[in-house]
Amino acid sequence: MDNLDKDWIGAIVIAALGAGIITSFAVSQGQHPLIGLAITLFAAVSAAVIDHFA
Repeated sequence: MDNLDKDWIGAIVIAALGAGIITSFAVSQGQHPLIGLAITLFAAVSAAVIDHFA
């Protein structure tokens, strides 16, 4: 099951942008920036995994 036609880079970018917008708001409300970065990275990796296996 090779999913070579899937755009996994696009999925990572979109997930990171979406999570980045939300976490930037959370950081502006007082959340630690490293936690916001970790959430963004987790969303990007999750999107890549889901895009690969879906």
